[in-house]
Amino acid sequence: MKETWRWFGPADEITIPEIRQTGACGIVSALHHVASGGVWTIDDIETRKAQIEGGGSGLTWDVVESLPVSEAIKTQTGPVREHYETYRQSLKNLASCGIETVCYNFMPVLDWTRTELRKPLSNGGTTMDFDLVDFAVFDLHLLARDGAKQDYGEKIRLAASERLMQMDDSARAELCSNIVAGLPGANERWTLDDVRRQLANYDGITPDRLRLNLIDFLSEVVPTAEALGIRLCCHPDDPPFPLLGLPRVMSSTHDYERVLSAVDSPASGATLCTGSLGVAEGFDPVDFVNRLGPRIHFVHLRNTLRQGPADAPRVSFHESEHLAGDTNMVATIRALLAEETRRQAAGRADWQIPMRPDHGQSLLSDLDRPMMPGYPLVGRMRGLAELRGIMAALE
Repeated sequence: MKETWRWFGPADEITIPEIRQTGACGIVSALHHVASGGVWTIDDIETRKAQIEGGGSGLTWDVVESLPVSEAIKTQTGPVREHYETYRQSLKNLASCGIETVCYNFMPVLDWTRTELRKPLSNGGTTMDFDLVDFAVFDLHLLARDGAKQDYGEKIRLAASERLMQMDDSARAELCSNIVAGLPGANERWTLDDVRRQLANYDGITPDRLRLNLIDFLSEVVPTAEALGIRLCCHPDDPPFPLLGLPRVMSSTHDYERVLSAVDSPASGATLCTGSLGVAEGFDPVDFVNRLGPRIHFVHLRNTLRQGPADAPRVSFHESEHLAGDTNMVATIRALLAEETRRQAAGRADWQIPMRPDHGQSLLSDLDRPMMPGYPLVGRMRGLAELRGIMAALE
């Protein structure tokens, strides 16, 4: 697999020269300054490409993550037809600049969701954590969402009430901030009323309806991607269970099979994120590769560790070391390398799958400089080194 590294552009605290020292040879990036539903212009794409590849860096921009799907497309309201067209135009512009792999997600309102962004570890580092009781505190008491009570069992509701009483105003504000960090527009400092308005847009949208909206989106853009030689790959829900009453439609192998078979094209594929899907106790990454291998266009190798409390199917978890969570990383990488071998034998030009060490614990000097939560330098470099070792041994 090709080793890549996520870079958030010039605003990223980690620099291109530092990334070169990690051993990664490809970059995963996006135009974060372009609003959802806007066109990625050739000038903007070429500027970002020059920032990555210029000055003899030796790096290449291999994957876009993400070309965002607008809320209008997800709900099929407002300027949905216009946003289909801007998405197609952005794909055309990316292809003209030589970029062929585009990751996206179809999570409504929320992106990834954590309740603590810097949870202390026994070794002195920190990690991101999702505590179901803390999330219930936010949902039941701070956001006070209509219908939230029906979403939790009595045990979790009682625990949330007790936790709320233990939290002062500062702790409550920090919890809100941590959860809103995973919301599109978080840099604009959404209020709780903003969140409520966004959630209201999904009133009456069931999982079946959202899945049909995703299939409609793919029907609109996949023919363009196929003609351009672009590979689209959908990132799974993170975490892979419903939150805030919102539907989820990409949380399991079965979900991927349903969507990818509905728009059956090699241009429509999957981003295998072992950390997201692996939160679900029954997820088998080797089975995912065996079933959907030819359609896996991008891989996030990270690990999570389930922990109490739980309220099925929801569970608490934290970002673990790359080789120490619930996902069997050795077996997963073995299956992915076998898929690459099959592609080579079939003569596929895209036989090599781009991968990146996703998320990571903050370690050592990570703790002494500002870092985007989940994207430290030393912690991810450790993860990449461990993954590289597995690949070298298996190859």
